[in-house]
Amino acid sequence: MRTRDELVVFSHLPWDFVWQRPQHLISRLSSGRRTWFVEEPRVADVDAPRLSVERRDRLQRVWLDVPGPERLAGFDDPVAVDYPEAVRELLGSRPDRTIWMYTPLALPFIEKLDHSMLVYDVMDDLAAFAQASATLRDAQSDALRLADLVFTGGRSIDAGVRRRSVAPVHLFPSGVEPEHYEPARKMRAARERPVAGYVGVIDERLDLELVAGLAERLPDWDVEMVGPVFKVKPESLPQAPNLRYPGMQPYEKLPDVMGGFDVALMPFALNEATRSISPTKTLEYLAAGLPVVSTRVPDVVSSFSEVVELRDDAAGFAAGCRDVLGHSVEERDRRMAPLMQERRWDTIAARMQRLMDRETLANLVGPPNPAVDLALEGGDAQVL
Repeated sequence: MRTRDELVVFSHLPWDFVWQRPQHLISRLSSGRRTWFVEEPRVADVDAPRLSVERRDRLQRVWLDVPGPERLAGFDDPVAVDYPEAVRELLGSRPDRTIWMYTPLALPFIEKLDHSMLVYDVMDDLAAFAQASATLRDAQSDALRLADLVFTGGRSIDAGVRRRSVAPVHLFPSGVEPEHYEPARKMRAARERPVAGYVGVIDERLDLELVAGLAERLPDWDVEMVGPVFKVKPESLPQAPNLRYPGMQPYEKLPDVMGGFDVALMPFALNEATRSISPTKTLEYLAAGLPVVSTRVPDVVSSFSEVVELRDDAAGFAAGCRDVLGHSVEERDRRMAPLMQERRWDTIAARMQRLMDRETLANLVGPPNPAVDLALEGGDAQVL
């Protein structure tokens, strides 16, 4: 049995932003079902609020443009007070629909939509991020109480969510498409100046002082920080002759980008915003054949300490970059092979789908029944 109802996703990340967990999962789960991807409102050069719908990648993107000076706007922004009703009118009535939530600030929208299942995919502790809404903590408690299924994106965040959720909680750390990054391995070549590179959002979760110190301590290297600058003033970014910011690159070009690196960087600050993160890029770097130097983010330490070089400051990162150049790619691949297979996005999405199917069947047959387990293939879909 595979449910093929309508899927409505509420996301704090726009579909055309950095390609990460929501895009990987929803692009797979949308197959065979009508899918809406509802994004946060945008402050734009418009005279009045305007609902926009765009067909993209087999789904319908939805967002609300609101007039005003440029700034961040969330689902709970007062300028978007009519947004929930506009979404309800657009989507109409579909009692069999599944709602998939990435931010609990979408609960006022969800209350207006009939649905058979509410899935909460907790990929980040959004309340710990810079400029987070003051209502996020309470909203998350409400979301964990109302959800039928809860998925978590990493060990650290799972520990906090599991204690508070009424619904079953299933741990699914983020995954990878190994074949997507395979071409990067063939592009790597000896060069006069080695390159240490980062790919991802450049925001308050990065230790920019560490990045500046790293560039200073590796004058014979180039340091590339590839990705969009978000919630950080561009003028506050460290500058150096060997430090570059190429901007955001599409997912399709990431193998080319990583093929130009010799070492991959994860220079995360150790603060409230990174306490529960489980960086998707760890597996992506490793799939591209790159050695990785990272700060001691808890989920990186618990899952990747055997293959990732863990350092604490700029001096340690510089020494780590030089050290890992001599590490064996074959040995690293050997250690990572089982996890690479288990953490494939296709595998994760399929296991999530089985859990959704099981929940649907359980609702149809009533109280727990052995027939539910016999009707569905596979066991509990926990990916560690």
